[in-house]
Amino acid sequence: MERKKAGDFPPEVLKLFDGYVHGMLDRREFLNRAAKYAVGGFTAAAMLESLKPNYAWAQQVAKDDGRIKTEYLDYPSPQGSGAMRGYFARPANVGGKLPGVLVIHENRGLNPYIEDVVRRLAVLNFVAFAPDSLSPVGGYPGDEDKGRALFAAQDAAKRIEDLVAGAGYLKSRPECTGKIGAVGFCFGGGIANLLAVRLPDLAAAVPFYGNAAPAADVARIKAPLLIHYAETDERINAQWPAYEAALKANGVKYEMHLYPGTNHGFHNDTTPRYDDAAAKLAWQRTVDFFNKHVRGS
Repeated sequence: MERKKAGDFPPEVLKLFDGYVHGMLDRREFLNRAAKYAVGGFTAAAMLESLKPNYAWAQQVAKDDGRIKTEYLDYPSPQGSGAMRGYFARPANVGGKLPGVLVIHENRGLNPYIEDVVRRLAVLNFVAFAPDSLSPVGGYPGDEDKGRALFAAQDAAKRIEDLVAGAGYLKSRPECTGKIGAVGFCFGGGIANLLAVRLPDLAAAVPFYGNAAPAADVARIKAPLLIHYAETDERINAQWPAYEAALKANGVKYEMHLYPGTNHGFHNDTTPRYDDAAAKLAWQRTVDFFNKHVRGS
């Protein structure tokens, strides 16, 4: 399939797709509403297919990269689903303990993009762990639509406890110094904010275009935040003024970056919404932030 870029789609179609992937409209409604923007052979169905992730496009660190070791690990979640699983990566040759980073996926489970992010962190000398929220229903199914459906059917409160337990599991790993940060994308961005509320010893949180923490909970945040937003992401960005006011009122340390011309999901290099320059800049800022606050003293 020809690789498309965000600019190949009418902005209205990108907004419809955002609604589709976040459960605000179903496939039929997307197709009906996108049809008015179809041109020639680029039908509504073709646009939808082109907007879906293609994991063959983007693997920055191979699964068998000799610099790292990876494995799937089970961990307990007594306050959540009981038994959980996640993807763990660490450098192949380590003399001592390393800082940890919890990676939280989008609203469809532990897909290959998120696993690649875990490996990218391991190459940079972190131990990284990504829980799969879909573990209780068999794990990420290999199909994004099925993954979203399974995700939507879950008990949200249990799912949060499963991810909090994942943070505790990473912190307790023998390879980890006990200092951990959290980075998340979309749903995972909201969880990164939430973990900053729930975990007083979290060293840093980096939400990518995620839901803000409730203003009433912001006083509990002790970790510094690095917050990434996409310029055209009206749904998420609408939360920022109130969130920023609460962060300031409670003296929370934060940085916020808004990336011009970008769409929700701009870091995900498997879809046309990916923005190469913004993704690389946001990622470098993220790594620098973790090096300062999670690796540093």
